[in-house]
Amino acid sequence: MELYEQLVATITRMGYPIELGRTIADQLRTERAMRRMLGYLRQAKPKRIEEIADELVAILDDRNNWTKKKIAEHANAKYNAYLNSEFRE
Repeated sequence: MELYEQLVATITRMGYPIELGRTIADQLRTERAMRRMLGYLRQAKPKRIEEIADELVAILDDRNNWTKKKIAEHANAKYNAYLNSEFRE
């Protein structure tokens, strides 16, 4: 919860409404994603809300791609285990 509040406070200090901060934090959900957004906000110091939205989309896209990769790896491991099993005819 600390990162959530930190992210909301950072966005609010930048002059954006608290609702924007809460919405972004709610969308990010994970500590890793929130840390990444905080790092971006501190380093890039975006001047426009569109820049923050673009970074949000990029972070969410990366997380979705990572999730798909892990699902595919799990399925591949199961398939390989089946191919190497003694139960296969």
